[in-house]
Amino acid sequence: MVKVGDRVRYLNAVGGGVVVRIVKDIAYVDEDGFETPVLARECVVVEPAEPVKKAAPVPVSRVVEVAPVESFSHETEDDDDAPDIEERPEGERLNITLAYLPDESKHLSTTRFSSYLVNDSNYYLYFAYLSRDDEGWRTRYAGVVEPNIQVLLEEFGQDEVNTLERICVQYIAFKKDRHFALKSPVAVEYRLDTTKFFKLHTFRESLYFDEPSWCIDLVKNDTPVRPMVFDAADLERAMKMKKSADALVRKPVTRHADKPGIIEVDLHASALLDTTAGLSNSEILDYQLGKVRETLDQYRQAKGRKIVFIHGKGEGVLRNALLKEIRDKYKNCTCQDASFREYGFGATMVTVH
Repeated sequence: MVKVGDRVRYLNAVGGGVVVRIVKDIAYVDEDGFETPVLARECVVVEPAEPVKKAAPVPVSRVVEVAPVESFSHETEDDDDAPDIEERPEGERLNITLAYLPDESKHLSTTRFSSYLVNDSNYYLYFAYLSRDDEGWRTRYAGVVEPNIQVLLEEFGQDEVNTLERICVQYIAFKKDRHFALKSPVAVEYRLDTTKFFKLHTFRESLYFDEPSWCIDLVKNDTPVRPMVFDAADLERAMKMKKSADALVRKPVTRHADKPGIIEVDLHASALLDTTAGLSNSEILDYQLGKVRETLDQYRQAKGRKIVFIHGKGEGVLRNALLKEIRDKYKNCTCQDASFREYGFGATMVTVH
């Protein structure tokens, strides 16, 4: 049985390295600083891990229970036994994500959900996770989360989904026993479209979870992510501005050259079709490939244009059909895996030349 810390070689491929974590039946092998996911049963141990003498810090990809604020006390901690925090250069900036995972992604009308806070940074966080109703804000979870840790906040059912229309995360960031750059305390409010809990394409593979998840960035590189909210009163005032605004100098619209950018096309059947009832798998695949052809034909002459087709991981049928379609019919296009950080394993980026 392969264990974390074992040095392994691949059974059916060239290469190998040290196993840094195991999720279900997938072993993540460190090859010169890059993690490669490999089926654990296809790894052969060439050098067993040394016996663990001291607890290692838990990486972001694992989940731990965190003590609530009221039970957190410096007096109860044994600093001699606490693991050293392995800091990363990119961890000096705060990246905080709120994530929702369904227990059964294929049964969204009946499943329960779990919510997590991901602290992808070198900082400890005192934080509170809140929701608002007609009577005011209510604390759903409050506690301390260590650096590079994701914590389970709560589990909830269908009857509680509508209580999450307005949420907020408040936090204070700090480090223990070392100097650090001061981060401003922040409260990030967010309005959730709770109908997304019942849409299959909402939940995708992500950087932090192997299971389908809905990840909401609260803080990116120290900057709180705040969605734009329009106030009805402000809109009304703008509409009642003096009529002199109608006398502004008017100029013809000047169209500038189209700038290359990334086009995202979601190929999930649930995103393309209102229903798949009565359709066979081959008919669905034909419809998805039709969307691919429609998009590539539209941008056939747009040199430099990058198009990301989101097809999901699955069994690879749609991805292989996509690659064959481009290889056979679109010679001026090249393919590569899209950014794992942005799309996980389930997307292909096409560049038009």
